[in-house]
Amino acid sequence: QLQLVESGGGLVQPGGSLRLSCAASGFTLDYYAIGWFRQAPGKEREGVSCISGSGGSTMYADSVKGRFTISRDKAKNTVYLQMYSLKPEDTAVYYCAAVGTARRLAGSTWCLRADEYDYWGQGTQVTVSS
Repeated sequence: QLQLVESGGGLVQPGGSLRLSCAASGFTLDYYAIGWFRQAPGKEREGVSCISGSGGSTMYADSVKGRFTISRDKAKNTVYLQMYSLKPEDTAVYYCAAVGTARRLAGSTWCLRADEYDYWGQGTQVTVSS
């Protein structure tokens, strides 16, 4: 059974850092694009970042570009979202999602759209506050 489990959320002060993990089981990441999304209270789910099945391509929302880094560890079958210079507006529940695809990331923002994904984790809360 395909499963995604997020971890690493918590409370952090503005300007701080956190690393989120998305551990996959029941499938290997090689053939799946993985996306990170977030949803704040009263707001729609927002695509934050995504990485291709090969791990060779990544994409970021403008709101996090230069502050967040997505990466993957094949041996651990895990995708990470390293977040730096966190701001109060980054506060949200963060989800990872997977879709089995060989589609390229370049030239389109498809991988930042929630409706492109088939499998979702349960989410992890990130709160940025002093």
